[in-house]
This record gives sequence, C-alpha cells and structure tokens, in this order.
Amino acid sequence: MTGLDLSSPVAVVGTGTMGQGIAQVALVAGHSVRLYDAMPGRAQEAAEAIGARLDRLVAKDRLAAGDRDAARARLHPARDLADLADCALVVEAVLERLDVKQELFRALEDVVDDDCLLATNTSSLSVTAIGGALRNPGRFVGLHFFNPAPLLPLVEVVSGFATDVTSATRAYEMARAWGKTPVACADTPGFIVNRIARPFYAEAFAVYESQAADPATIDAVLRECGGFRMGAFELTDLIGQDVNESVTHSVWQAFFQDIRFTPSLAQRRLVESGRLGRKTGQGWYDHADGAERPEPHTAEPARAPSYVVVEGDLGPASDLLALIREAGIGVREEDEDHGTRLVLPSGGQLALADGQTSVEFRDVVYFDLALDYRRATRIALSASQDTSSQTLTEAIGLFQALGKDVSVIGDAPGMIVARTVARIVDLAHDAVAKGVATEEDIDTAMRLGVNYPLGPFEWGRKLGRNWAYALLDDLHLRDPSGRYAPSLALYRHAYASDKREGTSS
Repeated sequence: MTGLDLSSPVAVVGTGTMGQGIAQVALVAGHSVRLYDAMPGRAQEAAEAIGARLDRLVAKDRLAAGDRDAARARLHPARDLADLADCALVVEAVLERLDVKQELFRALEDVVDDDCLLATNTSSLSVTAIGGALRNPGRFVGLHFFNPAPLLPLVEVVSGFATDVTSATRAYEMARAWGKTPVACADTPGFIVNRIARPFYAEAFAVYESQAADPATIDAVLRECGGFRMGAFELTDLIGQDVNESVTHSVWQAFFQDIRFTPSLAQRRLVESGRLGRKTGQGWYDHADGAERPEPHTAEPARAPSYVVVEGDLGPASDLLALIREAGIGVREEDEDHGTRLVLPSGGQLALADGQTSVEFRDVVYFDLALDYRRATRIALSASQDTSSQTLTEAIGLFQALGKDVSVIGDAPGMIVARTVARIVDLAHDAVAKGVATEEDIDTAMRLGVNYPLGPFEWGRKLGRNWAYALLDDLHLRDPSGRYAPSLALYRHAYASDKREGTSS
C-alpha cells in the first residue's frame, strides 16, 4: 500500500503553530482531520484558528470559498485519543521531549488499528528512540515539516532503525500527494537540513568572534556575494536565538560533541542575556520600532588600476576576467603554473580565498567566493596589517570599477562565503557516504528547506571537484583543532578526480 486514500481520516496531536500547519495541509489535500491536544479547549481553539487562515486564503483568491467550506466541515476537534481510533495516520507535533513523545505513542498504539501509520514531526530527537517505545516500531516514521508548513514545500521523511520500507514509502507518497516535496533520509542527528546547515551559522559566528567583521557586514557578504537569501545573523534573529542554538547544541551532543558542530559562545551569551531576536525586540540587531539598521562596512571610492596581470587559472573566479575587460581595464595573461592570481600594478597580488592567510605572504589581498561574479553586488576583501595600502587600494578600486560595493574584513582564512560553502559541501559528501540521503535529495532539501541558492553538490560541480577539499585542507593546517579537517568522503572525492587527471594527491 502506498500513500493514503482521501477517505482515510488523519489525526494531528499537538495544536501549536506546527500542528495547526500540518492539519491545514492535510485538510486542503482533501482529508478529514481530527485535532487533539491534551490541554482542554486547545483543539477547538486550533480549529477556529485554522478556519480563520482558510478565510484569509479565500480573501487572497488562493482558495475557493466552496473548498474552504468543505475543508471546515472535515475538521473535527477530538476530546480524547479514543476519537482517533479510525485514523489511517497520526502525526505528532507536541513538546520536544523524548519521554512525552514515547508516552503519547504508547497510548496511541492501544487506540489505533494495526495498519495506522504513526509519525513524529520531531526536528531534534531520534526517530529510532521515539519508536523504540512501541510494540511495532516498523510502522513508525519521521515526517519533518518546515515552518510554516502550509507554505514551505519540503518534508523530510525519516526512517528510524526499525522503520519498515513500506511505512516509509507510504509516508513519502502521502507527502507528495499533499503537494509537498518529500526527501528520504536515515535517522541521523539533524536529519538532512539541520545537519548540513550548521556551518552557515557557525562560520559566520566564527568570523565575528575572531573580530574580522561585524554582523551587518557578514550578512551583507553572504547575501550580496554568496547569493544566500538572508545572512546568518538576521536569519537567527528571525528563527529565535534560543531555537537556533538549541538545534545546534542538540546536533553537537548527538554527534558526541563533534568539534565540527560546536556551538558558538557569542550566541550563548546572546541567549543568556535574553536577546533572542525579533520576538524579544533585540538579538544581533535592534528590532525595536524605529531602530536604525547598522550598515555593512563599505570601502570609500578608490582609483581602479589601469591593468592587471593574470597568472595561472582563476578557477571559480575566471568570470572576473570578462568583467575586468568590460570595465576598460587591461588584462595581460601569463602562463604560470605556480599560482592562480591577479598581479596589480603595485606588484601586490589579488587571489581567491583558499584557506590561507594574507599575513603569510609579502603583499596579498584575498577576495571572497561569489555565487555569480557578474550578478554579485558586493565583494569582500581580506588583508593583513602587513599588506601595503597601495595594494589594498588598487584591489578596492578594481572591484568598484566592476560595479561592486567592497567590504574589507580582517585576515580570516577562507573569508566568509568560501569557508561556509566548503564546509557545507564537505558535510554533504560525508552524509552521502554514511547513507543519510542521496545527493539529489540533499540538494533538494537544502534549496527548499533553507532557500540556499544551490545545493551542496551543485556548488561542488560549479567550483570543481577538489576545490572544497583544498580549501579545507589549508584551513585545517592553520586551525588543527579538527573543525576544518576534510572528511574522508571529500578526500576520496578529490583524490579520485586527481587520479583521473593523472596527478597525485
């Protein structure tokens, strides 16, 4: 059996924001929905709130009035669990506590039929552990919707250790029938999205903690250069600092305090101070009415160099050459096999972020990775205290001549976008190697679940097979804590590429 027949009632237990959203999705798909909450009166309140949202959809011409009336007629608050006895699916969205969820599903197992599919919407707990309390854990599966459930298309279908293939298939097909985009994954900490997204926050916070840049500048670079919809600081203010830190802490603990997932001390202090983001009016930013948003650091206008010399292959930044020529700046190309850089008239060098630091070299300015150098509106540059002012000025002027705002940050190896993308690519390869999900499902999950401009494997193909490995390897040499150590899966990926090209690793 695959999916659920529309004649089959569906139950949602827990009537908070997520529970209401899941119930609305099932209703609009055509199911009869039973709402249950352990708190008296909550189910009725939730039903009224869902009805009000359906009214707003009608007002916006997103739902026909007749369909709304039919959906309302199919929505039934339940007084106790016994009212869920004939349901073909029960989805739980209650408190994120293992004991609470286990107790609920033990009670449900005594009520529903043997072929009823039981599902948890947990985002941080082990699906295997929750299902382990059941007599028949084979019918138990994770259905992780993203908030707001009626709007966001992604659903992670999580198979616990004991989940039957038929149960996972039914859940997958049901999500697709409800108009969602399901991805299949194994029961691992963070599943797909919350596991692979950790570096997006962690690396932004690390750059901030190293005093290389302020939150407004880091956010602007992630948006305007990296192509991400929001920066890490503004996004965590929206999510809630306590919520984001809790997920990070949960993933870190579940991976036995793996250093790659270490939480941020700066974020911890923010939570301890009660500055949780938009919901408290203060987080990384001040969200009070009339508060002025801090501006990113933007360099003053500088004179562009008359020419640049290209040594080697600029790789992911090769599109810059056409932009430089279009700006009327001369480009002289030299076939050098020892570098991938631009040499400025001062003799200083301009290089794509590679995991090394400016202070190691005589006169080097690094520039950050961009999703699309033509469309990017901002470029970050990194220099050390020993970089000559003339070289830095020429580098600033060059990118300004290409129509970019320029943010100069401290000497942070891997800069902002480059180190973030490299770590995301690495975690994605590691997840595939460990059987968490397929490459296709990971790319889909990261694009739809957190609105990344590209999935990790799409990034990898765009940047070259060994780009992420090389950058992380250089970062690991400079920070041997293990945080940036490339995974064995990424090493194999890069080494296989080198072997095909006839080179050694």
